[in-house]
Amino acid sequence: MSHRSAKPAVRRVALLGVGALFATALAVPVATADARPADGCAAVDAEIYRPPASVTAAPGTVLACRPVDALPMVGDDVPFTAWKVQYASTDGRDRAVAVAGTVVVPRAVWTGSGERPLVAFAPGTLGIGPQCAFSKQLAGEYQDAYEGGNIAALLRAGYAVAATDGAGYLDGQVHPYVSGADAGHALLDIARAAPKVPGSGLSPRARVGLWGYSEGGAGSLWAAQLARSYAPGLNVAGVASGGVPGDLKVVAKSLDGGAFAGFLLDAVIGMATTNPEMPFEELLDDEGRTAVRDAKKLCLVGTLARFAGGRTENYTEDRLTLDQIFALRGPDGRTWGQVVDANKLGAGVGPAGSGARYEIPFPVLQYRGLLDEVIPAETEEATRQAYCAARIPTQWKVYPGDHLLGDFQAVDDVVKWLGDRFAGEPMPGNC
Repeated sequence: MSHRSAKPAVRRVALLGVGALFATALAVPVATADARPADGCAAVDAEIYRPPASVTAAPGTVLACRPVDALPMVGDDVPFTAWKVQYASTDGRDRAVAVAGTVVVPRAVWTGSGERPLVAFAPGTLGIGPQCAFSKQLAGEYQDAYEGGNIAALLRAGYAVAATDGAGYLDGQVHPYVSGADAGHALLDIARAAPKVPGSGLSPRARVGLWGYSEGGAGSLWAAQLARSYAPGLNVAGVASGGVPGDLKVVAKSLDGGAFAGFLLDAVIGMATTNPEMPFEELLDDEGRTAVRDAKKLCLVGTLARFAGGRTENYTEDRLTLDQIFALRGPDGRTWGQVVDANKLGAGVGPAGSGARYEIPFPVLQYRGLLDEVIPAETEEATRQAYCAARIPTQWKVYPGDHLLGDFQAVDDVVKWLGDRFAGEPMPGNC
């Protein structure tokens, strides 16, 4: 691909097959009026997506916010208060950046023990066009996302939600798709930012759950791996990660030339965005340059439709295969293969006190769809096995659906699993 290279939601979407996704392809931007300033959140909508000239605030600082009156993707069966937020974070190269997202808090009084828990949510693949940002889709400004029901289920359980867009959705930026550190930092920092939103009523001491599926599964698991070193003040109770593309090389070879080749193109663009010194633009032929321009404008359905069947060698001047691209070196001597391998999940993990590069002191839930046609089972199984081998308390579950249905089928189980973690219930692993 690269070079020459909520329960209502469950009822609306049945299969991940390309045909089913095409049924939602008529995504039309909808103009919305700016909400009135309230509780100190006085930004207009454009300010949420305008990147600051520079970011000097600490990660997790709220840079701008505005109330949102409705979230059509989530529904209205649970009364809530919501805000769009722009907050300080750190990109995959440890540079200060701004990221946008959504904070949602149920209006009902929390009656459980302690402070109201918070779930930091990383959405699945949305495409890398600026209009695809999860906060815009939740608010009804564009629509081909599919996880509003996940947010609704958390709200019904009484939990607050901090859903990151992920880095690179502000004006003039490119989303660093599948870059582990970018994704992990953005998720941890919206969890830090949520209690700082005026009027949220959330506590910085609240128990935090991390959750995501597919791209979000990788992002949430990266957040888990980075939490102890990057955000030690967060009270993380557990992470639930499904459909995890743990080894990007394995995933890339499976996607190349197939129905979901658009995901591979987005991944190459994302890796090049985070690693601009690596060879990329100079490898492309005219078809490749056109493909990259188009991908940067498209969301999920458009990406799948435009690039179905695309092969890497058809986008590069020298008809390079994936293996040939992985062997190419950048100016610092690293190969593309080494860059991609640096984003492999499960490498260097260990429990608290182990001295591992990534110490994970809380329980982990991993899951997948038995018929997953997007992420190869071998890499999902390998990530789980790496966690088990590292003696990290890990639960594993397989659902009978394909990739998309696996996301929906797990919702109630994940919400209950997170609730047990918030309650301090013991979690025996099933490695």
